Amino acid sequence: MADIKEAARERVEQARDELVALSRRIHANPELGFEEEQACAWLCELLDGAGLEVERGVGDLPTAFAARAGSGPLHVVVCAEYDALPAVGHACGHNVIAAMAAGAGLALARVADDAGLRVTVLGTPAEEGGGGKILLLERGAFEGAHAAMMVHPSPYEHPEMPIIAVNHLQVAYTGKEAHASAYPFLGINAADALVVAQTAIGLLRQHLRPGDRVHGIVTKGGDAANIIPAHTTANWMVRAETLEQLEDVQAKVTRCFEAGALATGATLELGQDHAPYSEMRHDHELSALYQRNAEALGRSFADRTERGAGSTDMGNVSLALPSIHPTIGIDALPAVNHQPEFTAKCATPAADRAVVDGAVAMAWTAIDAATDQTVRERLLAGPGRPA
Repeated sequence: MADIKEAARERVEQARDELVALSRRIHANPELGFEEEQACAWLCELLDGAGLEVERGVGDLPTAFAARAGSGPLHVVVCAEYDALPAVGHACGHNVIAAMAAGAGLALARVADDAGLRVTVLGTPAEEGGGGKILLLERGAFEGAHAAMMVHPSPYEHPEMPIIAVNHLQVAYTGKEAHASAYPFLGINAADALVVAQTAIGLLRQHLRPGDRVHGIVTKGGDAANIIPAHTTANWMVRAETLEQLEDVQAKVTRCFEAGALATGATLELGQDHAPYSEMRHDHELSALYQRNAEALGRSFADRTERGAGSTDMGNVSLALPSIHPTIGIDALPAVNHQPEFTAKCATPAADRAVVDGAVAMAWTAIDAATDQTVRERLLAGPGRPA
């Protein structure tokens, strides 16, 4: 096994310049979810050039792809994300995620048959609010896989990133226009409806569990100061530790939005454009393998009491098959994810090192899973046998 792992590492080292250049190029050209045409093309070009069998448009998603290699019995999926955030670009480091996934794919393609592996690098668009992985799950892109993995940049190393459930809500109120000075009594103020709802949510926070989160933005507040607003819209997110708890929190938040309509006489439309993101059920055995491999590369995992958590559609994958979602440090502090300062940190020598280390650590973890009899047999038996 040592020879196989060294060969995987050598392959990543050979591609170091190419992988770093890919990360930097994606970083310099941020694209929003389902619009990642350049990033998808660049990833496919690199993987195809390395001899993987590339399928574009997987799951009828134009910016999704699958790059496959190997014929072994254990099938591991390495997920690549490459969408950016509005206004702040790659403030979550998906450029690093994409390059790491590609590097792991190159490494595993080199050794897959010797290790008893099949590897798929799966390009998963629109993690930042589009639920690309959920669509790919529903459309069979993970079918036949025994494990899935990805690594996320962060200010620090964590073998099991805290991930909670979330639902994305689209809120719209419709009222009636009127002259705001001469005839305000003839109007129905949709902006007031939103204010009432936000006030109710603020009061609701006293009764939420410590892990619950409710937050949002107004996307339309009216058209002119002298017109009673007839149309307002907002995007809100509701989070809880599990999907079951999320249902309870969302019911309370929904009543807050209904209160805005009731108080003003506006009508409410409440919708969502994709299924909720679930909590992450980390495969602890695979997480431990990843941590051991990352530590062998010089990475340090300090004990952390911090309970801050995010959400991702990788959680939905983890409910379907054994999965891991560790974080890898890029020396970002005091900057943290989703800040403009973190965007800058995702194109630095520390982020470049993370591309290489993350690729090798994932490749080594997949090799360990395929060559350790106990782990391999558990994964081959299917997700019904927990770690």
